[in-house]
Amino acid sequence: MRFFDREKEIRRLEDIAKISKENAQFTVVTGRRRIGKTQLLLRATAGQPTLYFFVTRKAEPFLYQDFQQEIRDKLNLPVLGDVTSFGKLFQFLMQISVERHFNLIIDEFQEFLNVNPSVYGEMQHYWDLYRDKSQMNLLVCGSVYSLMHKIFKDYKAPLFGRATAFMQVRPFKVSVLKEILNETYPGFMPEDLLALYAFTGGVAKYVQLLVDNHALNFSKMLDFIIQEDSPFITDGKNILIDEFGRDYAVYFTILSAIARGENTRGAIETCVGKEIGGYLTRLEHDYGLIGKNIPLFAKSETKNVRYAIDDNFLTFWFRFVYKYSYIVEIAQYNELKRIIERDYATFSGKIMERYFRDKYIETGGYTKIGSYWDRTGENEIDLIAINELDKKAQIIEIKRNEKHIRYNALKEKTLGMLNKTGQLKDFRIEYRGLDMSNM
Repeated sequence: MRFFDREKEIRRLEDIAKISKENAQFTVVTGRRRIGKTQLLLRATAGQPTLYFFVTRKAEPFLYQDFQQEIRDKLNLPVLGDVTSFGKLFQFLMQISVERHFNLIIDEFQEFLNVNPSVYGEMQHYWDLYRDKSQMNLLVCGSVYSLMHKIFKDYKAPLFGRATAFMQVRPFKVSVLKEILNETYPGFMPEDLLALYAFTGGVAKYVQLLVDNHALNFSKMLDFIIQEDSPFITDGKNILIDEFGRDYAVYFTILSAIARGENTRGAIETCVGKEIGGYLTRLEHDYGLIGKNIPLFAKSETKNVRYAIDDNFLTFWFRFVYKYSYIVEIAQYNELKRIIERDYATFSGKIMERYFRDKYIETGGYTKIGSYWDRTGENEIDLIAINELDKKAQIIEIKRNEKHIRYNALKEKTLGMLNKTGQLKDFRIEYRGLDMSNM
């Protein structure tokens, strides 16, 4: 699959590279695994003098040997003197950068915590010592959200305050997924687009795997995803084990409950069997995995809260792969596919609501976009898009099948919402139904 999208990110990285020729730059790039951070950095620095260091869990001297070879190959420089640690190697590079400009990419930067945590303190020392004279464009990226946050956002950490820019690489937007299908699978059906969005969430590597294996309709996607040795089977656990450590079982139970629709704190606690306030806070703020949603027009302190997993792939993984891990363990992949096919209409119906919300956000022209529900959960509106400047609002019901859209019921629910909240007075309200044909 060719390189898609990321024009905005590349322009920003190119601007940073230009600035670094006069003032050293230290950019932190984050994003979940498989999102395309490495390819983005390599593409943005193509044709420039660039060192690429990948940090793996090996003894520091062996890691240093790998990096030394990269310096020889890319900058045609021997590493002189008694350099036996990454800290000293970084000092050497900072000294070189006083005389010449180059990019230094350090991939999986958080892994130094396992190799030698003192690296961060040494880097701080040499960065502070040389940065005013340096021409280095330092780009570090990492996939473990909590650890990258600890390294750069904890005010006690050595590298706190050293970064000159932060960038988060996000999934492909829905328009990009449509572009990819138009180019690689012309004539695709709305069901195929919804499946691509539901299974991958726009994560670049997952999309690439499906494109490269010509698995671009719903049936072929499912066959590729649910098979022996599929990365879609193992990635959920692989991605999150490093984040959660020994507490992963509790976190997995919470995420599994949310994925199958138990989205209030009370319902989740019933599934887990214990108080989970601290876990939910960490999942939202420390790990960046869930969102806390409240109805439009509700006060920020409302207890009418619903939780959702922000990552489509992980929503799918917890809803089907983790839940039915006992089927995976005995390699009954056909049976798992039958379960997914049985439950997919209900599962994808909720994903459609997220799809159209993303589409409205990408289209722009609105000041508020969200949903509404009351405490009983009965008076529920799928999507509301408001332009407060023009005093216009769209009230939207979303169904897979157009025949299931009930405009009269939507208007009655809207009237109940307006009476309860006192909002949207003097607004011009348009009622819409969105289905598969609108994707």
